[in-house]
Amino acid sequence: MPKIVFNRADGSQQIVEARTGASIMETATRSGVPGIVAECGGAMACATCHVYVADDYLPLTGEVGEFEDEMLDDAAAERTANSRLSCQIPMTDELDGIEVTVAPEQ
Repeated sequence: MPKIVFNRADGSQQIVEARTGASIMETATRSGVPGIVAECGGAMACATCHVYVADDYLPLTGEVGEFEDEMLDDAAAERTANSRLSCQIPMTDELDGIEVTVAPEQ
């Protein structure tokens, strides 16, 4: 099973195993990762699963779609070049070890 490294606002890390095909958001909520609120349950309607993807993995996460782009513009935390909605990143074996930082505000 691929692993995800979540960096939290307090500087700690949480490493969790993900099912292939499950989104990073689904994995975070199932694993109790603090800071991933996921109010809409992955419907891309709230931007409360905002994360910053580590530069090495960003190209492997796919393109930001038009609607995700709009949602990220309205996210509570600052948007950066590596901002993504974790509900839009399905886990693959290629993403094993992906490191994401949970946005400080959701």
